[in-house]
Amino acid sequence: MGTFDVRDMMKADAAASATPTMLGGPDAGQTRRFHPLAERIAAIPVKPTLSPVMIEGVTRLVDALAVAGTGALIYWLYVAGRVDYALPYQIAIPALAIGALAVFQALQLYPIGALRSILPSAVRLLTGWTMLFLITLAVFFFLKVSDQVSRGWLIGFYFAGAAALLSGRIALMLGVRHLTRNGRLERRTAIVGGGEAGEALIRALESQRDTGLRICGVFDDRNDERSPDLVAGYPKLGTIDDLVEFARRTKLDLVIFTLPISAEARLLTMLRKLWVLPIDIRLSAHLSKLRLRPRSYSYFGTVPVLDVFDRPIADWDIVVKWMFDKVVGVLALIALSPVMLATAISIKLDSKGPVFFRQKRYGFNNETVDVLKFRSLYHDKSDYAAATQVTKNDPRVTRVGRFIRKTSIDELPQLLNVVFKGDLSLVGPRPHAIHASTANRAYEQVVDGYFARHKVKPGITGWAQIHGWRGETDTDEKIQRRVEHDLYYIENWSVLLDLYILFKTPFSLLTKNENAY
Repeated sequence: MGTFDVRDMMKADAAASATPTMLGGPDAGQTRRFHPLAERIAAIPVKPTLSPVMIEGVTRLVDALAVAGTGALIYWLYVAGRVDYALPYQIAIPALAIGALAVFQALQLYPIGALRSILPSAVRLLTGWTMLFLITLAVFFFLKVSDQVSRGWLIGFYFAGAAALLSGRIALMLGVRHLTRNGRLERRTAIVGGGEAGEALIRALESQRDTGLRICGVFDDRNDERSPDLVAGYPKLGTIDDLVEFARRTKLDLVIFTLPISAEARLLTMLRKLWVLPIDIRLSAHLSKLRLRPRSYSYFGTVPVLDVFDRPIADWDIVVKWMFDKVVGVLALIALSPVMLATAISIKLDSKGPVFFRQKRYGFNNETVDVLKFRSLYHDKSDYAAATQVTKNDPRVTRVGRFIRKTSIDELPQLLNVVFKGDLSLVGPRPHAIHASTANRAYEQVVDGYFARHKVKPGITGWAQIHGWRGETDTDEKIQRRVEHDLYYIENWSVLLDLYILFKTPFSLLTKNENAY
């Protein structure tokens, strides 16, 4: 399904919306009242969306290739072999490609809105391209190199470049329109805080063009006249706890608070519940009397907001990490295949049962993933629910199992999760079993904000593991320290950090394995 409108759904399902239903909670299996419309919205299949930042990046790449490509092509067709001095062309072509990006950026040709309206964008594009060429001619004149550059090349470059740029824009415009119709450029948004402030924000957002926001509903902890059940035509779907549950059940990109900054205590209470989610959180400054410098705000059209939290890995970072996982994962799988084959044979010879062991664990945004491992326990004593942690000299562990657990060889089949299923990364917080606990208490009861470690995909190894926080978690400190390291990794992620962790992992397995049984 592509786009949807909550208000249309309300009209079509007014009777069903009048009666709340019971819905299971995400953690403890308890039931909670949940708005039926929220249940329906969460059940709508959501297609993967593309970030506007990525579309803008692709547009810049197309422009740069169009300019550099046409410049080189006209040079090859008209000039190559006919001049003795090629340096002016070698400098001019990349300089014009870079200059075009700068000029088009200044003319606001890269936001998504510019790709939806081709005629105004085409006029600005041709204006910018002409200005750039006039500047180039002036530079040639003042540097006294104009006699070294072919006029035929300049004329051909100008017209061919303009045609290539316009053709690229038309192709991108058609692509953006197709993506828009299919809901691939939407940012699914929830508004926190009803009443006049919420209504004013929604009206302001709806008056803007090309924001890409799709409002799913309003959430508010207040249940009095300050927070009516309907805000600017959108239903109040529940409280902040309901919003957390809603974001777990469906893709949610953005939460905007309409609370005033003066409501600090209430705002902090809500943020403590929401910061564990992999979403962007903004604070509306639409009606705020406090005026900061323009750079302090980000904008949806002309509606100002203050950035509170950003999802940790977004936009091009997602692409980079995906490519890193696939390329390095395939190389690791090939390099370690002899070790994995030898391990599989040893397990089969050592005890009866399958070679592999599958266990459901927490993945991205609390989704469950089937993690693959080499079996290290006797088959009839396998603990699929992780009800009992493996301890030192645990009789359930096989002879081969002791070695592969100590060296973490039992984790190698998770490379298949990374390469083929894509539900794990090479590096990230280690996935914990759903019912894992320490001292008979669930991890989320021990560590405040525990689920924030699920804002990114879990990994085979991680920052906590190379610092020795792996294996048994029989004390509160062990799980607290592990989560602290996981959160540090999430907030400081980079490709270089991933490479460092992968490099350090083999050494940490040899020197920091006292907790691995």
